[in-house]
Amino acid sequence: MHQNRFAIVLTLALLASAFSLYAAELPQTGQQAPGFTLPSQDGSKVSLKDFAGKWVVLYFYPKDKTPGCTIEAHNFQVAQEEYNKKNAVIVGVSVDSADSHKEFCAEQNLTFKLLSDTDKKVVNLYGSTRQMGTDTVAARNTFLVDPKGKITKVWTQVNPNKHSDEVLAELNVVAKK
Repeated sequence: MHQNRFAIVLTLALLASAFSLYAAELPQTGQQAPGFTLPSQDGSKVSLKDFAGKWVVLYFYPKDKTPGCTIEAHNFQVAQEEYNKKNAVIVGVSVDSADSHKEFCAEQNLTFKLLSDTDKKVVNLYGSTRQMGTDTVAARNTFLVDPKGKITKVWTQVNPNKHSDEVLAELNVVAKK
């Protein structure tokens, strides 16, 4: 009986480990961006497919109202008009609630969509999880998705101070092709 229980526990641990390795894989440049639907700060459901025909800056960030995340969101907002000129939308994803996003957007005057992934399904799908103390949060990664839904660039562990400029520079190159 004890051996059977040990074998079951060991098997479950191996399966969980294999799943976490799979979940940690980042989608790569050239791949179709994984689809998803999540609630936004205004309560509406937002799907990646809603942005077909546009460039999508899909950025994952750890937590609303923290210094780095506020800087990153603010820099995307300041450059919003430049993104609009390039037919690009900005979409942020974290594991915070839609209510938290609503407050964050109101406090920071953010006009782009922030999506709530409280179940951590999309952050796992995009290999963008990390530990912050005892909490699992989104890692600071960004995916540039072309108008046909393919990933054209992946940034990991981005610097929030200059990241919007990096994304705009990349859009200047790829949006002309």
